[in-house]
Amino acid sequence: MTHRSFGDRLAAEFAAGRHLCAGIDPHGPLLADWGVGDDAAGAERMGRDVVAAAAGVAACVKPQIAFFERFGSAGFAALERVFEDARAAGLLVVADVKRGDIGSSFAAYGDAWLAPGSPLEADAMTVVAYQGFGTLTSALERVERDGKGLFVLAATSNAEAAEVQQARRADGRSVAAAMVEDATAWNAAHCGEGGVGSVGVVLGATLDLAAFGIDTTERPTGPALPVLAPGFGHQGARIEEAGAIFGGIGHALLANESRSILNGGPNGLSERIRERAAAVRFALSGEPA
Repeated sequence: MTHRSFGDRLAAEFAAGRHLCAGIDPHGPLLADWGVGDDAAGAERMGRDVVAAAAGVAACVKPQIAFFERFGSAGFAALERVFEDARAAGLLVVADVKRGDIGSSFAAYGDAWLAPGSPLEADAMTVVAYQGFGTLTSALERVERDGKGLFVLAATSNAEAAEVQQARRADGRSVAAAMVEDATAWNAAHCGEGGVGSVGVVLGATLDLAAFGIDTTERPTGPALPVLAPGFGHQGARIEEAGAIFGGIGHALLANESRSILNGGPNGLSERIRERAAAVRFALSGEPA
C-alpha cells in the first residue's frame, strides 16, 4: 500500500488557506473553566470538542500528550478516542510528545506514535534530536514508508533553551540552525524538488530567530520546510504578525494556538477557532477566510 506523504497532505491544507494548528492542552485550570473534572473524562471532552470545532477550519490539531499522560491508562484511552474523532473528521494530528532517544528505544517511540494501526497513531510527532539528527533514522524510515511526519525541536521559546540551542557546534553552526538545515537537507533528498517536506522544525514565534543563526529573510529552494510555531496568543506573539515573524519560511507555517482558543470553555469555541484561522490566513496571504 502506498501512503500519501505527510508533506503532500500539509500542502493540501496550505493550498486551502489553512495554517492554524489548534492545540489541545487539558490542564487543570482550563478544565475547570470548561465545567468538567480534572480527570481523563474531562480531558477527553475538551479534546473531542476541539476536534469537532477545528474540522475543516484548522490545518491540524496538536494534543499535548503530557496532559493526558498524567491520568495513566485512562488518559491514554481518552487520547485514543480524540485521535479516532480526528481521523473521522479528516484532521491531521500532530502528537506533541517531544520524544528523543537512541537505537531501539527511539524506534519504539516511533512504533507507538507513528505505526499504522497503533492505538496512538498520529500523522506526525514532535521529536528531540540533540543526541544527533541521525538518531531519528528509524522514525525517518516511517516518514518515507508510512507517510508520516516529524517536527524537530530547533529553537524553543523558553529562556533556558537559548544556551543550548544557540551553542556553536564544531562545524560552526548553532545547534538550532543545524536542526533546521538537517531537516531541510533530508527533505531535499527524499521529498522531490517542490511541494512541502515531511520533516519540519519547531520554532518559537516569540524569538529573534537570527540570534539562533536561522535565516528567515529568503524563501529557500527545494521542498518547503514545515514550521510548527508555538508562542502565539498567550505567550505574547500576535498571529496577525505571523508573516513578518517568519518571512521567507512562513509559507509552510503551522501557527499553534492553545490557551487563546481554549480559554472561555466550549461556548464560543468554534468562533474563536474560525477567527484565529482567518487571522493567520490573512497574515500569510492577505486573503480573508
